[in-house]
Amino acid sequence: MTLLLEEEVAIPFTFDYRKVAEDVISQALEVENFPYDVEVSLVLTNDEEIHTLNQQFREIDRSTDVLSFPMMDYPAPGDFSLLDLSAVSENEELILGDIVISVEHVMAQAKEYGHSLKREMAFLTAHSMLHLMGYDHMEEDERIVMEKKQEEILQNLGITRD
Repeated sequence: MTLLLEEEVAIPFTFDYRKVAEDVISQALEVENFPYDVEVSLVLTNDEEIHTLNQQFREIDRSTDVLSFPMMDYPAPGDFSLLDLSAVSENEELILGDIVISVEHVMAQAKEYGHSLKREMAFLTAHSMLHLMGYDHMEEDERIVMEKKQEEILQNLGITRD
């Protein structure tokens, strides 16, 4: 697995956020039994930039915590049987997609929910990885499935609400 990390803003985290992202991405792939080596892009940005992306790609005129840009289409969430294997990186890894996280939202939500910045960063990464593997939360049953999977990924890494 290759993580392409782009920092568009100064990152105020005191933990190793690259390692957290790599661990969460790897764990998400393991939980889902993803059958290929992948490349994932992660952009850490600010509210202004994620607002622009949210407006451009989702026609929602506000900032958000995380955006996911999957490169694959799936017959069903977690069904990897019909993937287009032509989108490969120079390392011969399947390009799974892009994750964009607002650092400002990580900080605000960690405070709001009363847990660490590391936990919030890990949660948003896990959430986005599930989107990159075909999951969504538009319907109640989909939301429940995603929440259980997010929690499993974080629990497997020992990242709990603290």
